[in-house]
Amino acid sequence: MLQIIFNEISAAEISSLNTIDQLELLNQFKVKHEDLDQTGDEKTFGTIERDGGKLYRYKSKDYRIYFEVTNKNVIVHRVVHKNTLKDFLFRSNLPVSEDKALSESKNFWKLIEEGEKAQKV
Repeated sequence: MLQIIFNEISAAEISSLNTIDQLELLNQFKVKHEDLDQTGDEKTFGTIERDGGKLYRYKSKDYRIYFEVTNKNVIVHRVVHKNTLKDFLFRSNLPVSEDKALSESKNFWKLIEEGEKAQKV
């Protein structure tokens, strides 16, 4: 298991959830190297790539966690409600997968870059 590190933004986002949602989300969010390499239907995490870098997406019931893996750490950049992404995809009416659509969205990468620049807590 890798150590999970939240930055200021992702910590604030998860802190804004009610306690039960926080506990459920954190209980489900477990990252192991073998899970990152899965493909096909058994895939635990979505992947979004840009400029040779890889970002991972974890889906829970109502939330999406976007993170990167560095050495033995999972750096959580953002924790967002699923409707944020669904609304984006619906409005964009894109006939591609969610991961593909996000990898091509400047607004999505701006959201992630804010998280990357935030201090780690």
